[in-house]
Formats: sequence, structure tokens, C-alpha cells
Amino acid sequence: MKSMNNKITSLFNIKYPIISGGMVWCSGWRLASAVSNAGGLGLIGSGSMRPELLREHIQKCRQATSKPFGVNVPLIYKYADEMMQIIIDEKVKVVFTSAGSPKKWTSKLKEHGIKVAHVVSSTKFAIKCEEAGVDAVVAEGFEAGGHNGREETTTMVLIPQVRKAISIPLIAAGGIASGESMLAAFSLGAEGVQVGTRFALSKESSASEEFKNFCINLSEGDTILSLKQLAPTRLVKNDFYSIIEEAENEGACTEKIREILGSGRARIGMFEGDLVQGELEIGQISSFIREISSSEMILNQMVKEYNQKFKEITLLEM
Repeated sequence: MKSMNNKITSLFNIKYPIISGGMVWCSGWRLASAVSNAGGLGLIGSGSMRPELLREHIQKCRQATSKPFGVNVPLIYKYADEMMQIIIDEKVKVVFTSAGSPKKWTSKLKEHGIKVAHVVSSTKFAIKCEEAGVDAVVAEGFEAGGHNGREETTTMVLIPQVRKAISIPLIAAGGIASGESMLAAFSLGAEGVQVGTRFALSKESSASEEFKNFCINLSEGDTILSLKQLAPTRLVKNDFYSIIEEAENEGACTEKIREILGSGRARIGMFEGDLVQGELEIGQISSFIREISSSEMILNQMVKEYNQKFKEITLLEM
């Protein structure tokens, strides 16, 4: 397939403006390298790694692909500073930051020739990102899985508003899993898409097979934005979620919710496959996905769907 040249492909030196989400417990070197080899930009999700494990994943990813790849770093993560130093030492060329202010690291990363994108859930923070000097903004609607914005703004509402507010390249995220949704995001002003859920349920994802098989059988309404007192997170409605819901309905304080959550809930759910008591983070679009495919197949299918739908719309306009 022909490349799709635009600001995002030029910025990251990739063939297609499709980026895999840097998801905890899903986005290891296998997924990142597979997406990059297929022509997109693969991201390693550092938020579930210790620093030396990140170094190992970077080195393995570099062995598995000669194409550009990056690392996602949640800035609130306790190891964020150590992660950034490893990224600089290992000469990674792309960093996506999230969950915090981009001001702290953007300048330093760019001094080392690293391209920086930051994930936001509102126009207000998109503007701050441009002021901080990032190279691109990822505007993520609340359809997305995992940690989310408090504003609960949908992708279709968020993208055109962010596009009007900033001049730098814009990447759409949240609820995007097909070429048609990619085209919709582009028509609203995006120049790239970040795809989380569909790649989380790919063959190369490091999530457990139990988690993947469970998620491809979800229906509409089976996920919900929860844990709003701590950090809004989209979860599958399972027994663990029901415990959280009951506590929140009873007016439990933040400390009580944190106590129920405990530590390692996402690991035992997504990585170890405890579908009952685990924290299962996945996006609304999971109800659209019905098979576990390779990352290459996912990316190629999205590009094919995009081109077909674009031709259909063009013919209608003539």
C-alpha cells in the first residue's frame, strides 16, 4: 500500500499516521516493534515497568525493528525521572508523555533530538502543550480505555475544538479502531490517530489471552468510567468494578477507594488474567472488535478501509 504522507508521517518518519497506544501491561517491545514494522509508530508503555525493564524493552525493540518507535511515559509515575534518563541514554527518538504537565521534560527531551507528543483530554491543556513546545498533541476522548479525562468529552466533540485552538500537528485518540473512524477523525482536523484498544487485543499485545478473549466478547455498555475520586479510568464491569461502585454509592472517601483498589489490580487483571477481581482497562470500542489479529493485519486493514471509504465519499461528492 502507498504511504499516507502528512504532518504526522513526516514528524515521526513513518509510512502511515497510525500510532499504537503506550498501554500498561499491553504495550511491550513485541507490540511496539510489530506496529513499527507494519508502517505505523509503535509505543512501549513504560507505566507498568521498572526502569531497567524499560531499558530491556527498548533494546529488544531496537533489535526487532529498524523503524522508528517510541516510549509512553506517564509523568505522575514514580519512576518517570529515571525512565526519561534511560530514554535519553538509549537514544530513543520519540516520547509520548501523559498524566502531568509537559513543561518539566519537553525542553530537555528536545535538546537531545527527541520528538515529544503529549496526551490531553481538553482544549485548555492542548493550548498549554503548544506553549510548552511539544511537537504534537494527542487529544483523547473519554471513550478511551484506561486513565481518562475528568471532562468526559467525546472524541468527536474534542478534536475539532482542539484543532481550532492549536497550530501544531494533532493526533486523535479514543474509540478509533477502523479506517472509517480514522477518516472521521481526519475530517475533524486530526492528522494522525492513536489506537489503543484494538492493539491491546492484538496477537502481539502482552496482555493475557484470558483478558483478550474476554474483551472481544464484550457488548455495548460493558465498560464504564470509574474511580473518578482517584483518577478516572474506563473499566470493564466485573466483580471488582461492582465493589468500587458500591463503595462510591455509599459515599466512601478517597482513602477508602484507594484501600479497595490496593496495588497490582491492573496487573492481575490484564496481565495475569484474573477477570473477576482484576482491574480490566479497555475502551468502549472493544464491543466492535470480535477477533484477535496481528498488528500488521490491523494496520493494513485500517489503511484499506480508510482508502475505500475516502473513495466512496469522493464519488458521492461528484
